[in-house]
Amino acid sequence: MTQEMTSLSNENSRLRATKSISCLPFKKEFYELIDETSISSDALCQRSDWQRFVFVPFGPERAEEHFLWLIKIGVARREVDGQGLTNRIRLTPMGRDVIKQIPGEIPRAGIRAKIAENFLRHLKKF
Repeated sequence: MTQEMTSLSNENSRLRATKSISCLPFKKEFYELIDETSISSDALCQRSDWQRFVFVPFGPERAEEHFLWLIKIGVARREVDGQGLTNRIRLTPMGRDVIKQIPGEIPRAGIRAKIAENFLRHLKKF
């Protein structure tokens, strides 16, 4: 793969990630949190201040589904400790770049974009 193709691929990944995070229920403060420290879906949902991080409430199972999507699009990665992979996530360097390029709060996608995103997310499950 040439450097030009790699650069184009990286830009496409960033655009895809930017589009995807606008469909997710996480506020910018959530991404700032996982840039500073790792967090599990259980820990996120048990926080007394969870409303700071999400637009809509959900449980740990749904949070984990969102975490898996963030991993798939390259925005987050699983935290590693001495035992191997954990159930906690952190922001990736690409995720950090994507979030830094968004001034203010993450703009919310419209219903049409959310439906298309949801279809894409679950397409390979069938």
